Amino acid sequence: MNILHQQNGSKGSFYIEENNQRLAEMTYTLAGEKRMIIDHTDVSDALRGKGAGKQLVNAAVDHARAKGIKILPLCPFARSVFDKVKEFQDVLDN
Repeated sequence: MNILHQQNGSKGSFYIEENNQRLAEMTYTLAGEKRMIIDHTDVSDALRGKGAGKQLVNAAVDHARAKGIKILPLCPFARSVFDKVKEFQDVLDN
């Protein structure tokens, strides 16, 4: 799956698109220069069970590492991924 990223000001998303239709999306808001708040994750039924949501979180983690920022996962799904994947703890902002 190809994860795409778009940002407009302090709002952004990581998403999976097929045939110009978003099948999965994780949205975030930047709080200052050093914090990304993940607020929502949605995966269509077509991608359920294929790890799409986790791949979106992974893309956000890679982005945060590259930018030197921390992630505050307010979205329950994203929080559960952070709780399970110990390798993501370096970018977690509690």
